[in-house]
Amino acid sequence: MSLTNVAYNAAFTWGDTRVKSLEAQMRQPLFNQHPVEMGLRGGGAAAVAALEDSADYRERFTAAFPGEPAPVSMSHIIAAIAAFERTLISGRSPFDRYVFDDERAALSESAKRGMALFYSPRAGCARCHSGINFAGPIVYEGHTHAAASFADTGLDTPADRGLMQASQRAADAGKFRVPTLRNVTLTAPYMHDGRFATLDAVLEHYMRRGHSGPRSSRLRPFHLSEPERADLIAFLGALTDPAFVDPRGL
Repeated sequence: MSLTNVAYNAAFTWGDTRVKSLEAQMRQPLFNQHPVEMGLRGGGAAAVAALEDSADYRERFTAAFPGEPAPVSMSHIIAAIAAFERTLISGRSPFDRYVFDDERAALSESAKRGMALFYSPRAGCARCHSGINFAGPIVYEGHTHAAASFADTGLDTPADRGLMQASQRAADAGKFRVPTLRNVTLTAPYMHDGRFATLDAVLEHYMRRGHSGPRSSRLRPFHLSEPERADLIAFLGALTDPAFVDPRGL
């Protein structure tokens, strides 16, 4: 999943409302065995030892965690990475300049038409991709409690039950956390399992997917003409923040 504006997330991972901090999320890829990701064992002792062997890292951790008897520790490694992730803030896309700076030329005419479609009942994109991060409710200073948005994506995933895996509620089968759409043109492939290579393929999926049985009433077929599809994708492209991905800004 994209790390764009990850500090605002109300929950982490694709299918669990209980993972509510970057620090808690990080322990899964570091230590889990099903599936193996980073594959750290023994509490990450080998990783800690490798950093302790570096004079530069010892100095940096001592400065970051003054007075600690063991500045280089796994808990401090996790805290340091989470602190970095919270700096990954994006808010200067053409959309932001158009809406918040009143820069009328920031969006192309095609993107403006696409924005109208995005927020329209016909396309219904904003039913799930709402809010400033296009991912539903967010947390921020003074508002630290929010319920993350999970939605049925209409995918046939019999072996991947989504939120139901954690909640054990049948109604949560096939629901996955709504991801941010910021910088979405740069984050292919799409969906929780990466099955779609292009945004056009995602649109095709949602246009064809109708509501049936217990699935979400948000899923219903709709039609977009080829020019409308191009307009909607132009709007999604306008959510890309060039400054955020410019390596010269590092």
